[in-house]
Amino acid sequence: MTASAETIYGADDLTHLEGLEAVRKRPGMYIGSTDSRGINHLFSEVVDNSTDEGVAGYATRIVVTLHADGSVQVDDDGRGIPTGVHAKSGISGVELVLTRLHAGGKFGGSGYKTSGGLHGVGASAVNALSHRFDVTVRRDGLVHQMSFAHGAPGVFDGPGARAKFTPRSGLHVTGKMKRDETTGTSIRYWHDARYFETGAALDVEGVRSKLRNTAFLVPGVTYVLRTATEDSISEETFHFPNGLPDMVDFLAPTGDRAVSGTLVVSGEGTYKENAADENGVMQSNVPRRAEVEVAFRWGTGYERTVECFTNTIRNVHGGTHRKGFERAAVKALHAAIARTRGLLRAKEEPPTLEDVLEGMTAVIHVRIPEPQFTSQTKDELSTAGITKVVQAVVEAHLREWTEDRRTKVEAKTVLQKIVDASRVRLTQKQQKDAARRKTALEGAAMPAKLVDCRTTGVARSELFLVEGDSALGSARLARVSEYQALLPLRGKILNVQKASLADTLRNAEIASIVQVLGAGSGRTFDLSAMRYGRVILMADADVDGSHIRTLLITLFAKYLRPVIEDGRLYAAMPPLHKITTRGRKPQTHFTFTQREMESTVARLEKAGKQVVTPVPRFKGLGEMDADELWETTMNPATRSVRRITLAEADAAAADEALDLLMGEKVEPRRAWLVRSAARVDRAAIDV
Repeated sequence: MTASAETIYGADDLTHLEGLEAVRKRPGMYIGSTDSRGINHLFSEVVDNSTDEGVAGYATRIVVTLHADGSVQVDDDGRGIPTGVHAKSGISGVELVLTRLHAGGKFGGSGYKTSGGLHGVGASAVNALSHRFDVTVRRDGLVHQMSFAHGAPGVFDGPGARAKFTPRSGLHVTGKMKRDETTGTSIRYWHDARYFETGAALDVEGVRSKLRNTAFLVPGVTYVLRTATEDSISEETFHFPNGLPDMVDFLAPTGDRAVSGTLVVSGEGTYKENAADENGVMQSNVPRRAEVEVAFRWGTGYERTVECFTNTIRNVHGGTHRKGFERAAVKALHAAIARTRGLLRAKEEPPTLEDVLEGMTAVIHVRIPEPQFTSQTKDELSTAGITKVVQAVVEAHLREWTEDRRTKVEAKTVLQKIVDASRVRLTQKQQKDAARRKTALEGAAMPAKLVDCRTTGVARSELFLVEGDSALGSARLARVSEYQALLPLRGKILNVQKASLADTLRNAEIASIVQVLGAGSGRTFDLSAMRYGRVILMADADVDGSHIRTLLITLFAKYLRPVIEDGRLYAAMPPLHKITTRGRKPQTHFTFTQREMESTVARLEKAGKQVVTPVPRFKGLGEMDADELWETTMNPATRSVRRITLAEADAAAADEALDLLMGEKVEPRRAWLVRSAARVDRAAIDV
């Protein structure tokens, strides 16, 4: 069989993009996009290199000039790009970093402790996408100059991007530095519009915002923005000696009265990650040190502003440092709210992250060596170890702030605001869900024995299938009526594995369950129509209770399976014993097995506690009072529940197990019981 010319695929069809050709071929891979954001990213790459000099302590002034011809110029008073000949490549340091991808002084050498640019791509990408790129370096008493056209070195015979270009390699000395002249680097470039979308242009406000933000983050550097026209030059200066607190004041919404002063958190921490050594060999658990600086405050408004930066680079989508901050805020403030009397009412759920952040203005800045980002544009930090470092630093500060008598009053005001935000959010949600639930229930007659919740929506609502009317009395008093509904079951429901569909639907208890769930049964079951977010099987902690749970699980597995597959079926775990101690400060402990009860009693007595004996055992849920039932079985914050799950891969095995244990055939079940008898831990059997 002979292949046609169109189908032949050989080595000659492979393409190797060398040098900066790859950038020009796929610019979006290197600068994020080819619209106006990409043009602004070119500017960011250049100014970030100057900023790294400022962070390292070598630059104090960075001047950005937007020329009337569309070119951008960045001048700094740092050390200047190295001008010596690079031993391996045989070209000057200037030509190396501006024409070779992945070349620079930020790959673990002694040039920078931390830096925003790490890939060695930024400046060379700008060079590749520019009609003209001029660089001037003042260093070692000399002035060095070099020009490029689309990344190729050479000379232009005049000013502007359209001047005649002659290729020529090498960095050239054009004179000596003046006596009062500082070292540093000056870069001016004219981007090539052919690589960008029609109409794309530099966003001057974006440039202004970039310089302002960086001035907040690097208090020791002054940034100047000069905008030139044919007739005049306007100039703006950005310098903020207070750093992040100044940034918080700037970002806070206009007219938003502060509820707290600006909290400034700073600290260090260590983490480990895999990294390559100087020879390029990957090493595991390389120790790293991170510097964390965070400033934030709460205002009376509802807006939230959280800005994240890594080595002065803005991370638009946050990342692992934001995750650490949010975890710390929720954990520390939840604990403070729980400690402060009078904030949360009985049975109220703790606030969420949404409530904690309401009205907050925050700036998170971390300085770390060799950060990892999700893309070349550095929009999101992905260095995993930073989460725990930031969390530890912020959590310790918040704990001290909420406990210190000098700031306790201010902290309580913030905690009250967070709790109030939680209540408002829940109230608004209840109103929305009430309308949705009313529509769903119109024309539907629910069983008279259903103790329904007060229309707080599917996501939060819970339906307890309660064993017997005796337990219903305590459960009715214990529940949170806003979102917890009760359906009592009399006796044991039908074993649906043995019964026909007609017999199943005629069973009164099963019919009530199907009706209350409101989503149908079998193949017509519609999970989206289900009236409750969770179904919780609440039966006694004895053999009969276990049997009832098994029958209910069988029902859901056969006719209401989507509830299990979606992870919305749970089994409550009520305790068996209540252990109390005597003394001025009596303690109460609940245990779930005989073995756990005995070990708990032994531990308490060893600790010098006097245990009330004999230890009472609950015969059923109905023996608990409302407070005991709430604390042990119904309170989402303290209860223990088991989620009933069914993975797709296990579906066949689950069906076989149900048929074996609950089906009509007795002999296979008897044989299985005999074979499995040796697996029983007799000491663990509760009798």
